[in-house]
Amino acid sequence: MFQKISLACLFLLTVSFINNKPATKDKTIYQFKVKTLQGEVFDFSTLKGKKVMIVNTASKCGLTPQYEQLQEIYTKYQDKGFVVVGFPSNDFLWQEPGTSEEIASFCKVNYGVTFPMMEKIKVKGSKKHDVYKFLTEKEKNGLEDSSVKWNFQKYLINRAGELEKVISPKTKPTDPEVIAWIEK
Repeated sequence: MFQKISLACLFLLTVSFINNKPATKDKTIYQFKVKTLQGEVFDFSTLKGKKVMIVNTASKCGLTPQYEQLQEIYTKYQDKGFVVVGFPSNDFLWQEPGTSEEIASFCKVNYGVTFPMMEKIKVKGSKKHDVYKFLTEKEKNGLEDSSVKWNFQKYLINRAGELEKVISPKTKPTDPEVIAWIEK
């Protein structure tokens, strides 16, 4: 009798464990919805099947001219399944002090930016945006821990929505390594 009860308990525990196993955490960028500079919802799941470069931007930085190259590669490769997504941030020496309207105007007037630009966010510190928690924490992205070193750090997301590579802020968007990744 005791053996039957033990087997029955073991069976119930096994079934319970299987049915209540924790859900696997989504390790893709597709889990996020953010707001654009115009206040519209941008759902990363709409980018399924595309390669994505996420970059934190600033309008008063020595690296700001990278906007031109970001637009150049976006224009060249957007029809081949590539998207640049910009996230303005004021985290480094207050180099992005503008409002959403000012940032949008600056990007359009000075660099002809047509790639998606999101609302200004925090990319480091205790108030870091969830997208950047995903990009910088191995537990969330499945690849590696990293820190945002400066404006214009680039995060390369593969066609499955997974973080694949982190590129230094000083590396230009048109660097052969970046172009090879886009074309691969």
